[in-house]
Amino acid sequence: MQTHVGQVIDLLDPSQNSILNMTAEEARQRLFADLPESVLGIKGSFALVARRGTEVRMARSLDRPMRYFLAKRGEGPALIVSDRIDAIRGWLENAGLGDQFHPSYTRMVPAHYVVQIQLVGCPDPEPTYTRFFTPKRDSLPADLDEIGRRYIGAVANEIADWLMTLPASEPVGVCFSGGIDSGAVFVVTEHVLRKLGMNPARLKAFTLTFGDGPDLEQAKRFLEKIGMAFYLEPIEASLNELDVAETVRVVEDYKPLDIEAASMALVLFRGIRRRYPDWRYVIDGEGGDENLKDYPIHENPELTIRSVVNNLMLYHEGWGVGRMKHSLTYSGGLSRSYTRTYATARRFGFMNFSPFTRPSVVEVAEGIPFQALTRMSEDKLYALKGEIVGRGVRAVTGVDMPVFPKRRFQHGATREESMRAKIPARETDLRRQFLALCER
Repeated sequence: MQTHVGQVIDLLDPSQNSILNMTAEEARQRLFADLPESVLGIKGSFALVARRGTEVRMARSLDRPMRYFLAKRGEGPALIVSDRIDAIRGWLENAGLGDQFHPSYTRMVPAHYVVQIQLVGCPDPEPTYTRFFTPKRDSLPADLDEIGRRYIGAVANEIADWLMTLPASEPVGVCFSGGIDSGAVFVVTEHVLRKLGMNPARLKAFTLTFGDGPDLEQAKRFLEKIGMAFYLEPIEASLNELDVAETVRVVEDYKPLDIEAASMALVLFRGIRRRYPDWRYVIDGEGGDENLKDYPIHENPELTIRSVVNNLMLYHEGWGVGRMKHSLTYSGGLSRSYTRTYATARRFGFMNFSPFTRPSVVEVAEGIPFQALTRMSEDKLYALKGEIVGRGVRAVTGVDMPVFPKRRFQHGATREESMRAKIPARETDLRRQFLALCER
């Protein structure tokens, strides 16, 4: 009897891995460890696929999109793995298998899981999912000073680890609005540079402005208050640079809030690249809202404060693998939407990093006793982030950073009505544009 054995085509760019404590091959071996928690020991950013015989395993960090597609062939199935849907489609077309492609047949590896596939025969193999990161909830005392110290302490450690991997002469850009997350990242990065004996002059705070949004003024006020206004570098842009078709093509998604944020990110990264052709490294506050559950609950009719507070990493993973509302094509939560940062940065050749996505930081956030601290009050929940981050930054750096009300990136670079003239609000319109791209 003839055995039809499959093929694995790994289209992932290995240069995008930034593994701090082992080689990529050692990290791949961990995907086959007896304890899935071994994958949690891989420090840094990674998207990995490993094979033993007919068994394939895949895993990724929260900040690395990772997709796969199973193609049927007479000699055995082909598993194509990439960070992009269009790369999968391109391989299929070059292999004469383009008729099998549809974007809904692609699958995203969910963050914090090892995905296992048996790559033999027919019918299609059923993936299995094994969680490798399960932070303990409500493990911290209801002490805001202690929580802040631990949270920002973990952020500082991750920033230090990242900075030590960079060439000593490379500049570092902070995507900066003066909000809580980007503000904390800037202050802590500046502090860590000095603490490590590195030159803080490597640092710049890049703020996107279309001339009519509130972020630039907020960024100025933030830096002036802490005596660091000289770090600010505005990136001026025109609304004509907003191109929703380009954004949909780059991020390969259609969720309105993500398309809005990604559109701004593309303009920001294009502006930095235009000014600095050789700049490589940027750091941002992506994931800070998810960690401290700082999204307006009333904007999502599916959510209540109980669902937000009581579900493990809801904003990171959506409703979770195996749930009715989990998308196999797109995963959920930040696991899905990180393409708004990863893909836009990569489009212009940047290596981006956010300490808020690292498990050590997420673990502290999940340990916060939200129910005890908020008493299920939405107002108290929204106020919590500023309290925790502000106290933590003060404890770790000695800087009393200003805390401004929450505002989304896309609402700070320009007025909302100006943005809306360029970017449709309806998901169906954006989905139609995405599907049209896939049909070309």
